[in-house]
Amino acid sequence: MTVSGNDVRTVTFGGQRDGEGTLTWGQRLMWRAVHLMGDSQSFLNCPWVLPVYGRRDLAAVLEALRVLLERHESLRTTFADTPDGPVQRVAGRGELTVELVEAGQERALVAAERLAGEMSRTVFAHEHDLPLRCAIVTADGRPKALAFAFSHLAVDFQALGLLSARWRGLLRGEDLPADAWTPMDQAELERTEPYLARSARSVRHWRSVLEEVPLEVFDHPPGEPEDPRFIEVGMESVALAGAAVRLAERWTISTTSVLIAACATVLARVNGRRRAVMQLVHSNRRDPRTESMVATVGQDGLLVLDLPGTDFADTAQAAHRSALMAYRNAHYDPYAMQAMREEVGRRRGREPDLDAFFNDRRGGGSWPSLPRLAPGEDLAALTGKTHTYVTNAWPGVRFKVFFTVGTAPDTGQLSLIIDTAYLSRETAREMLLGVESLLVRSLTEAVACP
Repeated sequence: MTVSGNDVRTVTFGGQRDGEGTLTWGQRLMWRAVHLMGDSQSFLNCPWVLPVYGRRDLAAVLEALRVLLERHESLRTTFADTPDGPVQRVAGRGELTVELVEAGQERALVAAERLAGEMSRTVFAHEHDLPLRCAIVTADGRPKALAFAFSHLAVDFQALGLLSARWRGLLRGEDLPADAWTPMDQAELERTEPYLARSARSVRHWRSVLEEVPLEVFDHPPGEPEDPRFIEVGMESVALAGAAVRLAERWTISTTSVLIAACATVLARVNGRRRAVMQLVHSNRRDPRTESMVATVGQDGLLVLDLPGTDFADTAQAAHRSALMAYRNAHYDPYAMQAMREEVGRRRGREPDLDAFFNDRRGGGSWPSLPRLAPGEDLAALTGKTHTYVTNAWPGVRFKVFFTVGTAPDTGQLSLIIDTAYLSRETAREMLLGVESLLVRSLTEAVACP
């Protein structure tokens, strides 16, 4: 893949309005995360790729990109600190510089994925930069794919799915109306009494948990960390995805609940505990107005799962119920939540450590391109094709445990960020394989005892 520093285009856009306003609750949560991570905040950036469908020329692709910017206020928004707190500023007009990149010997989509990953490693200057970077990958003189790096302040993975769904129509020249509901609208709504009451209910729920949970994620003290200390270990497993789908169908719950149950079980085993406490990254798009809004909406829910002393089916059902409770209490004012956590910390000597997370990045909770498996196919045989690897090092991320379900459509993609002062990379690998083994074994037992 070759890059020409001079081969660029400028997309000039003009939106329907500009303005300045307070942040939404989702943006406030992300704003705090951005500042806590400092130079490692690139972890929060979102690489993304959009194919160029059909034989579109460069002018058509640039025009579609212009409309994409104009119709979504979040893509024209910068963020800044003020004496009255952080604000979002929507630009009425502006420019986006787009680099043209020749794919060379690589397939265009592969080149775009690589380029998106490279662009996402650079921190955004949120006060000045638009919350996205873009390059167009060409082959044989035609645009084939777009590589993006988005700021998580502007989008979440649900929003990226919305952009992907709208992109094909834009390339055909279809008109795309501006978002009917925007982050500026959402921020105003969250200042009303019903939303403040919702926030208060969520804060009370979290308080009831924080007053009694263990102060530490792990019972054992930290040891000598590896170098680098914070790493991400990944796994790709068709067997994991196939087992999760079949178990979810059998138990009439979501694949997300199945995966939460398995990850929580493996974490509890490492801890030597019968209770798992994890934060669930939740999309918060139950309101019809936010279902189609391109923005960052998600917040964290708090999962408390007492592992039944029976089989995994009971654990999965309990995890499903506990996850629903967590989701119901995942919409709150982060400022009010932080004030409560600090208060609990003063009463207990310090805040409980909740540094264990689960995040399912799949928009629809499925694997749409998963290979078709025969009804009686032995998934255990597929575990031999499972691949594990160390994918990233994050010097400033500082998670103790962070499970992520990736967006690959054709395989079960599960990763685990760890603090190696508490878990070695080999332990992390064993935990991922333990999730796979638990699901495959549970399916085998369920089929044997219908």
